[in-house]
Order: sequence, then structure tokens, then C-alpha cells
Amino acid sequence: MTRKLYSFCLSLGAILLIPSCATSSTAKSDAAVLTVKSVQHGEASWYSIKTNGGTRTASGKKLCNHAPTAAHKTLPMGTKVRVTNQVNGKSEVVTITDRGPYIRGRIIDLTIGSAERLGFAKRGVVPVKVEVLGQIKSQS
Repeated sequence: MTRKLYSFCLSLGAILLIPSCATSSTAKSDAAVLTVKSVQHGEASWYSIKTNGGTRTASGKKLCNHAPTAAHKTLPMGTKVRVTNQVNGKSEVVTITDRGPYIRGRIIDLTIGSAERLGFAKRGVVPVKVEVLGQIKSQS
């Protein structure tokens, strides 16, 4: 079998398998809707296993450099927040699993993976909007 024919067969097989991986979404009457409970503005920085001095977090969960998690001074552990980079408009929903930052003006520390996805890992510190998310159950 030639290389081109082999590549074609692999591509065709992948195309045929993709629809079988999709899940069907049906609306449920008890589906939760995320709402914005409060908004904070300030600066975000990032941290990692190396800068944190290990993998322990205040919540007891293991710190992973690429997980969508963050540290906040006062929000309850497990709180979901949407962090928006005010410089480029990129945003990501992260979960609070740690405490900090303890530097004046900074309101949240994101993992380095989240900082990379938000486009400020090289810059280090960036102005952000933090939206605290809550869930309400729909009445449908």
C-alpha cells in the first residue's frame, strides 16, 4: 500500500469515527444555569508547582500546573469564577482550590496553564475581571 493511499484510508476512518464520538444533548428539566453573583476587578498573577513549593493546596487537592484552578483570598473552596484578561479579552472558568495571592492589588492567582491560555504567562501580571459564578435551576 502506498503512503498516500495509507494516509487517505486513515483520514477516511477518522472521519467515519468522529460522529460516533459525539454525544447527543437533550434538555433536562433540572438543568443548572450559571449566573454571575458578583464581579471583582484587579490584577491576576500565576503560580505553579515550582513557585508554590510543591503540590499541596489549601483545599487539600493536588496542584496541577495545567488545571483550570486558582487561588483567592476569601472565596469558598470549589467556587467557580470566570476570569477575563482585560488586555486581550480572553476568558476561562476556573475553580478556587487555594488561598492567595498575598501581594497588594492582586485579587487572584491562576495556574500557569490558565495564564498561558489567557495569554499572560510571559507578562506575569495582568488586569482582570473576576466574575463569581453561581447556579440556579431552571423552571422548565
